[in-house]
Amino acid sequence: MSVPVTGPLLLPLGIVFGFAFGWLLQRARLTDTEVIVDQLRLRDSTLFKVMLTAIIVGGVGVFILHHGGLAAYHIKPANLLAVALGAVLFGLGMALFGYCPGTALAASGTGSLHALAGVFGMFAGAVAFAFSFDWIKANLLPIGAFGAVRLPEITGIPDPVWFAVLLLLALIGLAMLDRRRA
Repeated sequence: MSVPVTGPLLLPLGIVFGFAFGWLLQRARLTDTEVIVDQLRLRDSTLFKVMLTAIIVGGVGVFILHHGGLAAYHIKPANLLAVALGAVLFGLGMALFGYCPGTALAASGTGSLHALAGVFGMFAGAVAFAFSFDWIKANLLPIGAFGAVRLPEITGIPDPVWFAVLLLLALIGLAMLDRRRA
């Protein structure tokens, strides 16, 4: 009989994976603001390739776990206005700061004071969001709210087909980036 690993037993594992994530970001040079800024300038596709690879690996993992009965989907409601506003804020912050949240934490771990200042800014933003959430929930979340929907239910196309098409598009995207670089 196997014992599921939950609750406090996961904390040490989270720390190990957090350090591994930071180490991998450092190895991929994503703790360097120039790499991120050059991605936004369309001069360096390192960030895009790392993120697309992570999405592919994560997608394959979730697909296998879900279809093996080892995990369940927890679908969040589709709130299009909130997602669009969040994406704009995230993009502006990334363009001005030169880091995304994960790379900022990893860079601050390398001793970057610039990144550490940004980490404090992220905490300030989180606190501001928490205090304004009631207003956001009442005024923004209802606009463009579609509930917990998924493409397979909307289109009638089964999960494996969606997954295969998206995986193929991602692999084509990676191949095109490599060809463009050569």
